[in-house]
Amino acid sequence: MTDRRGFFRSLATPLAGEKVAPSFPLRPPYGKSESAFQSECPQCESKACVASCDEQIIIMANDGTPTLDFGRNGCTFCEACAEVCPEGVLSVAHTHNSEQLNAVFRISLEACVAHHGVICYACKEPCIDDAILFNGMFNPVIDDERCTGCGFCMARCPTQAISYMTYETENQYKEVNNEAS
Repeated sequence: MTDRRGFFRSLATPLAGEKVAPSFPLRPPYGKSESAFQSECPQCESKACVASCDEQIIIMANDGTPTLDFGRNGCTFCEACAEVCPEGVLSVAHTHNSEQLNAVFRISLEACVAHHGVICYACKEPCIDDAILFNGMFNPVIDDERCTGCGFCMARCPTQAISYMTYETENQYKEVNNEAS
């Protein structure tokens, strides 16, 4: 470490022997299982789920599986991706995740301008599930019981103060910040 930048980078890297939480991809709704995504999607030639998404949030990861990118929009749960999936990995019959994505969203108290006295409702306005509640005029919080993980709040936040943690059925979490999108 020869400079301050190197010092701070060293703080961000895990220590030797420290376990790093596995990264779980953020999947489109109506998915059968993670093993189905891994075994069926890389061989799919049509990638019809990507083309069917009007919000343009389904992208193909490097491994050939569909993931979601909330950089510009969120998921409307419109069923279009499930209706066109030729492999049946996405299907409206898979009701276990038809109304909730595999993510839990959080608002950073440090980055959110509303938590610093600025009137801002950018995250609340697009939330069709009314999952963003304001304690008073300035303190937004996400109600996990109402939140479907659609991502519209993340796409609209002007300061990128909203992040999410993805999970698998074991409810293990991996935090993802908005800057990475």
